[in-house]
Amino acid sequence: MSHGVFLSFEGIDGAGKSTHIEALASAFRAAGRTVVLTREPGGTPLAEKLRALALNDPMDALTEALLMFAARRDHLLQVIEPALARGEVVLCDRFTDATFAYQGGGRGFDTQVLATLERWVQSVDALPAGALRQPHLTAWFDLDPAVAAQRLAGARVPDKFESQPQAFFARVAAGYAARARADAGRFLRIDADQPREAVWRDLLAGVRGRGFLP
Repeated sequence: MSHGVFLSFEGIDGAGKSTHIEALASAFRAAGRTVVLTREPGGTPLAEKLRALALNDPMDALTEALLMFAARRDHLLQVIEPALARGEVVLCDRFTDATFAYQGGGRGFDTQVLATLERWVQSVDALPAGALRQPHLTAWFDLDPAVAAQRLAGARVPDKFESQPQAFFARVAAGYAARARADAGRFLRIDADQPREAVWRDLLAGVRGRGFLP
């Protein structure tokens, strides 16, 4: 496989997705692929500045969504699209599904507005008119918000999202579930309420089963 591959990792805070990204990157490298590890919001100098604002400064839901999509546009143009054009593997810690889950589900913001922003931002020159850049596969680490809260307790100083009440994360989890139902072929659901080794086995088997790894 020499074509570019774009995989995203999603889940509520505490689901443990970030711990498996480096391991999957190593698996791709062992298969001879060049890997770009990145994250959202962030991934470029500009997007990292916008990340700091979005994760720490108080603002209304629309401002928050606009910052997320502004960061995403720069990230797409500066990092993701060039890497895919070179035939590399892009592993991204969160992408647009997170915006629908956190701003749409958690904040209760209008998902139709988010869908409009998604169309504007994710239309790129490499795709036919009307097509949007989406991950080829999204690994969704599904976890009960109560379990996630136990994992996060005392882990580090929380940002403004991590410090939200459990009810917020229940809405975020519902937002992820809605996105998965709407695009079931793209999503790989991982039961994150398992030992780390079992989660890794499920992730690796899912990625291999979809034909992205030999």
